[in-house]
Amino acid sequence: MATQTQARPIDQEKLNALLGQAVQDMGASAHAVLIVIGDRLGLYRAMADGRPVTPAELAARTRTAERYVREWLNANAAGNYVQYHPESGSYSLSPEQAFVLALDNTPFHLPGAYHMLASGMKDEEKLTEIFRTGKGFGWHEHEKGLFEGCERFFRPSYLANLTSSWIPALEGVEAKLRSGAKVADVGCGHGASTILMAQAYPKSRFFGFDYHEASIEQARQKADAAGVADRVKFDVAPAKTFPGEGYDLVTFFDCLHDMGDPTGAAAHVLRSLKPDGTWMVVEPFANDDISSNLNPIGRIYYSASTLFCVPASLSQEVGLGLGAQAGEARLRNVITSGGFTQFRRATETPFNLVFEARP
Repeated sequence: MATQTQARPIDQEKLNALLGQAVQDMGASAHAVLIVIGDRLGLYRAMADGRPVTPAELAARTRTAERYVREWLNANAAGNYVQYHPESGSYSLSPEQAFVLALDNTPFHLPGAYHMLASGMKDEEKLTEIFRTGKGFGWHEHEKGLFEGCERFFRPSYLANLTSSWIPALEGVEAKLRSGAKVADVGCGHGASTILMAQAYPKSRFFGFDYHEASIEQARQKADAAGVADRVKFDVAPAKTFPGEGYDLVTFFDCLHDMGDPTGAAAHVLRSLKPDGTWMVVEPFANDDISSNLNPIGRIYYSASTLFCVPASLSQEVGLGLGAQAGEARLRNVITSGGFTQFRRATETPFNLVFEARP
């Protein structure tokens, strides 16, 4: 029922600032759909060389309809995602725009994030309902675009950091991988992290596990395409029961907070490791206090956590619901409660925290 509230004075300057932010956000939200469309149709890739094209030329190049392409180009130009040249009525991508929008294997590839956002919008009615019921919503229940989008969102960060800085930050791990180690990559999704490690350390053996069967099928195909199927094996298995023992390294990339029973997962990891083994846990960057996370990166992660991470955890046994902004203190408690005695922050980026845990 609506209730009457006492009118409060309005600060016009603050109101104008809020409305200005809202206009920016509405434009960004509307444009997100166009980024997904442009990515799916190859519109950005067709402009990757930076040469100016007219709407008709781009439509012919991509076998799309010129009238839609023209409007799409203007929307991108208005958002500074495409350059407009009024003297010729043509459009182009700057080197920076091409780097983040048109090239797949860069550390800053953006379209994957927008596929995730589109998936969340498609599931909006179901997600609204779980706010009412408090029930969970499993990762596997989401619209399929989430799975491709997730891999493409996280892979650039792994490409930029995994073998160049994250693994070298772990005590003695890189030497083991170079000489030949046994590695379990848990919650591997489409296998981006597993495949990158296998490419960098050809003498080691890698086992990727994920409970989502469709993602494991994709991972197997990607391993074949990457030429590493001889040293990578993907299987369907959850974090608390993945098979094998005597692992030198177990990795969890951006997934521990999604688990219903992360402490149970930690205990199983401990049992699976060699006595001198290492568990690398990569998590979204977060400080321990909420106020320090109220910034543009925190906004992204809290929003994604609301749509995907907390619902996934609440759909499983225990349902701890850590969320993507759990912070180091809570993660330390979860991991040490699982039996690990050594825990430290090995390194970090503006987007990730990298932890090292040992028996």
